[in-house]
Amino acid sequence: MRRLFLIAVPYLWLLALFLVPFAIVLRISFSDIALAIPPYTPTLDTSEGVWAGIRDLVSQFDFENYEFLTGDDLYWKAYLSSLQIAALSTFFTLLVGFPIAYGMARAPQEWRATLMMLIILPFWTSFLIRVYAWIGILGTEGYLNQLLLSLGLIDAALTILNTQIAVYIGIVYTYLPFMVLPIYAALERMDESLLEAAEDLGCSRTSAFWLVTVPLAKNGVIAGCFLVFIPALGEFVIPSLLGGSDTLMIGKVLWEEFFSNRDWPVASTVAVILLLILIIPIILFQRNEQRLREEEDA
Repeated sequence: MRRLFLIAVPYLWLLALFLVPFAIVLRISFSDIALAIPPYTPTLDTSEGVWAGIRDLVSQFDFENYEFLTGDDLYWKAYLSSLQIAALSTFFTLLVGFPIAYGMARAPQEWRATLMMLIILPFWTSFLIRVYAWIGILGTEGYLNQLLLSLGLIDAALTILNTQIAVYIGIVYTYLPFMVLPIYAALERMDESLLEAAEDLGCSRTSAFWLVTVPLAKNGVIAGCFLVFIPALGEFVIPSLLGGSDTLMIGKVLWEEFFSNRDWPVASTVAVILLLILIIPIILFQRNEQRLREEEDA
């Protein structure tokens, strides 16, 4: 019974906080918009019994909202734009995060805890406040432009805020710890004698880095990329505050459909398709984690 209880708790948690809400959203995606509260006509009507409602649902089953999404350029362009921004942001986060993780792993043992705390420290502040702070930094009269003007590096203020560059900066800054921590965990376990052996066999430090360090950090790199790419794909706050109206991401479209247009069926359809897109990297991430555990057990 104890083992059954331990297994049942996470499954009940998953059922209550994922499967049930997803079933509700999926049901709304097959409904029709209506001037009512809530603003849709329920497809599944259980007033005459559950089985009667299911029969009505099957008879009225259609993909009208899904067909509408395929016929409107806005939605598939938003999906493609979100994929592009999430992929590039993940790449930039890796470029910034790997040297940080490498430096932490090679730092003296007494400094590693302090460096770890500095990486985690931004999580002690509200996510919204941290994003709002970048408005004051990247604005036309922000601190960054004032610094560059005072140093004489530029003659006129740069327009960074309300561009995709600001979105990339915001995503890289926000999700950088998710990239650094798994890479650091992989590098910290690495045996430094392997680098010494590679150098003794004729490798330069650069060759030893690419032939020994990078392959051993591969699992951490893969985990970090997934941890950044998955939430960045559906990001809403950062493109709304830093990207302006010209930045097209599916999170902004989803918010507009729910709260501005009050079209819950179409918004639910957008959410279902977004979840189906996210399932692919989630499954790949889980398989990578499972393979990593099997290698450690072996």
